[in-house]
Amino acid sequence: MNWFNYLGLIFVVLLLIPNIVFALSNKMKQNKQISKSLQIFEQIGRFGSMLFMIFNVPYTFWEFYFAHAEIIYIAVNSALMLGYYVSWLIYWKKECLARILLLSCIPSVIFIFSGIMFASIPLIIFAIIFSIFHIWISVKN
Repeated sequence: MNWFNYLGLIFVVLLLIPNIVFALSNKMKQNKQISKSLQIFEQIGRFGSMLFMIFNVPYTFWEFYFAHAEIIYIAVNSALMLGYYVSWLIYWKKECLARILLLSCIPSVIFIFSGIMFASIPLIIFAIIFSIFHIWISVKN
């Protein structure tokens, strides 16, 4: 799997599809009470996580480090992705805390789990940054 992770690319694209569809079909309201620094950290975490899901920097990851790890990686991320899509379908037009938590926690878990499965130090770091700030901003909005 060297430097390019095609499985990671597939999962990142699948994460982006409902967000793009939602953004195109709805005017997204941003709460002005969220500070710019929080938003910047969230974006750093988001793009860093997506980048390191797709590209592996040599000497910062160990690939799948136990037997059948790739199967577990695909199965768990697929189940999480299915939960993400089902959550989008159920809560498409609803504004509630369950929606906020599901649609912000599931991508966070996908990134952190992927980082652990690859033992990718940069992915774990960016995923933690993304998780903290994405969930915080989502709940505040």
